[in-house]
Amino acid sequence: MTSPFRPRVRAWGLVPGGLSTGPANGITDVAGVRVGHTTLIADEGPLSPGRGPVRTGVTVVLPHGGDLFADKVRAAVHTINGYGKVLGFEQVRELGVVESPIALTNTLNVGLVADGLVQHALASHPSIGVTTSSVNVVVGETNDGYLNDLQGRHVRAQHVLEAISGASAGRVAEGAVGAGTGTSCFGWKGGIGTASRVLPSEVGGFTIGALVQTNFGRAEDLMIQGVPVGRHVKPPEHGAESDAGDGSVMVVLATDAPMSARQIGRLCVRAGAGLTRTGAVHAHGSGDFVIGFSTAERVPHSPERVVGPRVSLIDEGEAMRWLFPAVVESVEEAVLNALWRAETVVGRDGHSRCALPLDEVRAVLAQYGRVRLAGED
Repeated sequence: MTSPFRPRVRAWGLVPGGLSTGPANGITDVAGVRVGHTTLIADEGPLSPGRGPVRTGVTVVLPHGGDLFADKVRAAVHTINGYGKVLGFEQVRELGVVESPIALTNTLNVGLVADGLVQHALASHPSIGVTTSSVNVVVGETNDGYLNDLQGRHVRAQHVLEAISGASAGRVAEGAVGAGTGTSCFGWKGGIGTASRVLPSEVGGFTIGALVQTNFGRAEDLMIQGVPVGRHVKPPEHGAESDAGDGSVMVVLATDAPMSARQIGRLCVRAGAGLTRTGAVHAHGSGDFVIGFSTAERVPHSPERVVGPRVSLIDEGEAMRWLFPAVVESVEEAVLNALWRAETVVGRDGHSRCALPLDEVRAVLAQYGRVRLAGED
């Protein structure tokens, strides 16, 4: 759940990094990119495996508003720590394209969410698996079982289709929505967060956007603007079973820079630096994955010829000098926005993940000179 009264991190005057943001400061600042959520919340009380309570959902990222199977986009993936159940990564790694919406959900729901993506593709292309190739759908996950009935696998194909049909550009809903409904972050309520950066016009004016599904980190490791906030502000349920620092995070990167799959892969690697700025240590039991794509070029499923023209980065060193920090800053701020925007959620067996107490955090940041308190000169 997202509260209109919980601001994003920039409303406090905290500015991660020095690059400018896009108008929405989100992944949808990359022209054509759309995001949709389906949020599932039902029942309270003791866990009844397979029945509830339900605190979960699905989030989809569409690289463009057209037919993704017919017009693919160049893409890459990166595994920071492989303790996870992502689907479709190997074909992206091999062929360097994405041809379906990218879906995020919970660990045991990967298969059912994939089924929704397949249904969506077949509805548009009945020829799939008959007169043309199959389709490679992409699903990422994190484990929301501390708050949610994981065995219930409550996200079904219709919820995936709803998220796709409702996907839009502009402001992205953040916090405990979609795939972030039941997730945790540094012992607090986590969720979905997003941010963007725009490069100077002299180096192309390209946009980088990041969207994260946060479900990682020990409470004491939380870092904000270089301040060890986690040492000072601890959640009331600190020490609970799921506070070992395990968990997972999914990062989706988008850019309009004309890049090859290899170059996009280099961007994906730098997402880990943005996570580390917030205190991530990529624990043994944390599945930390990145998928990135470029909207600059459409790759046709049925090309008319073998060879064709394309636009590419010819000064890779100069471009990456700006693109790398843009990725790091976007990912860092996306994580903070997820924490800032998420409200407290109570789930199965009375388990709760409290919203980050912003007033307490402000006081700690003020001690370190990062923000000013009301009444200070």
